[in-house]
Amino acid sequence: MHRNARQAKILEIIARKEIETQEELCGELNKLNFNVTQATISRDIKELKLYKVAGTLKKYKYAYIEGDGDAVSNKMRNLFRECVQSINYANNLIIIKTMRGNAGSAGTFVDSLQIQEVIGCVAGDDTIMLVVDSNENTPKIVERLREYIS
Repeated sequence: MHRNARQAKILEIIARKEIETQEELCGELNKLNFNVTQATISRDIKELKLYKVAGTLKKYKYAYIEGDGDAVSNKMRNLFRECVQSINYANNLIIIKTMRGNAGSAGTFVDSLQIQEVIGCVAGDDTIMLVVDSNENTPKIVERLREYIS
C-alpha cells in the first residue's frame, strides 16, 4: 500500500485508540493488511510529526496536533510551558524536568526550535537532557528556553 494511505490510516488509528509503541502501531496496521515494519513506522511517525503524551488507559500514547504550522507551534509552546517544572544546567548540559510522562512532547518542542548550538537532545519519562556545543553557549540557551515557560 502507498505511503499516503498508510499515514492516513495511522492518524485514524491513533485518533480512535491509544497506541503506546511503534510495535503496537505496526501490529494494528498489519491487521488492516498494511504490510509494514517497525522501521517504516518510525519514518512515518517522524514525517507525521507525532509525539507522545500521557495516556488515559496506557502510560503514553501517540498524538497529532492538526492545523497549520503556527497553530502547532502555539499548541506545542503551551504544552511546553504547562509541563516544564525546571530548567537547569552544568557546563554544556541542560536538564529540563517535566511532569511525569511529558518529556517526549517537551523534547519535540525543543527539537522544533532547531537551536544550532544544541548538538543532541534525549528525553526520558520526566527529564530531557540537551548537549550544547560549548560551556559558553549554554547560559544563553537556558535563558531562551526559560522565556518559553514564563
